[in-house]
Amino acid sequence: MTKIKGIFAAGMSIFNDDLSLNVDKTILHAENIIEQGCHGVAIFGSTGQAQLIPIAEKIELLNKLIQSKYKDEYIIGTGLNSLGETINLMKIAISLNFRRFLIMPPAYYKYGDKEVIEFYSKIIESVPESEIILYNFEKLSGYKFSVNCVQELVKKFPKQIIGVKDSSYNLFESLKLENFSILPGSESKLLKGLELGCSGIITATCNVTATLSRKVFDDFTSKKKQSHNQKLIDVRNVFEKYNLISALHTYCAQESSIYKNILPPLSLLNDYEKKELMVKLKDLDFTLKSSLAA
Repeated sequence: MTKIKGIFAAGMSIFNDDLSLNVDKTILHAENIIEQGCHGVAIFGSTGQAQLIPIAEKIELLNKLIQSKYKDEYIIGTGLNSLGETINLMKIAISLNFRRFLIMPPAYYKYGDKEVIEFYSKIIESVPESEIILYNFEKLSGYKFSVNCVQELVKKFPKQIIGVKDSSYNLFESLKLENFSILPGSESKLLKGLELGCSGIITATCNVTATLSRKVFDDFTSKKKQSHNQKLIDVRNVFEKYNLISALHTYCAQESSIYKNILPPLSLLNDYEKKELMVKLKDLDFTLKSSLAA
């Protein structure tokens, strides 16, 4: 097991006008942001609208993703409530030599640590070759991992439970485990997390902040004076004022109209919000210079 370390984007999904998944352009987008500075990309996380995408389209993308020049740099999200469907999708990914998964506990239902441990136990019993990053995001799943729950899972499955994406931010300051990746879900937590021993970040806005985020990461590892961290935080704070998926698609649509396609019930920002977003980012001298999927 190799510890996951660095800047990871929760990759965006790109859709055709009929709202089917555009496999080629979704992969191209992921490759582009790796080239802009990300160490890797989580495919089919919440930012990628995974919960809204049919399983058949996910499988179609996985079959093509293995041909990507960065095939070793991807983490596969499942974005499924069903235990059985999660396991089946993971088995398909494993057959294509993907091993790392980002998995959130099921949404909607109420449960506690005991039930979460059982959920991941069933997955690992069925897919023992997997390496799993726990996805801690109470806002989406309704459940928030406790330090004790993570410790128990790692103790029970030291080879399979390899990290946590902490988007509830109750773990990254207090959880301490050897050879375990702790990755907060926001650029505003990047530097503080690194100083506390975290491994990096997995975030939505790294779809557009890859270069800035990588600079902050590299300056920390090289023990250089930080010169970009405040701007990175400021940009993140601007995007956070809106639904992140809506804001990212609205922003990226300035480069390519295909980003205007977004799955209902999600939508682009309205005209007022769009103008406000662009003005705030311009005030920060933040522009998306690198080309996105055309």
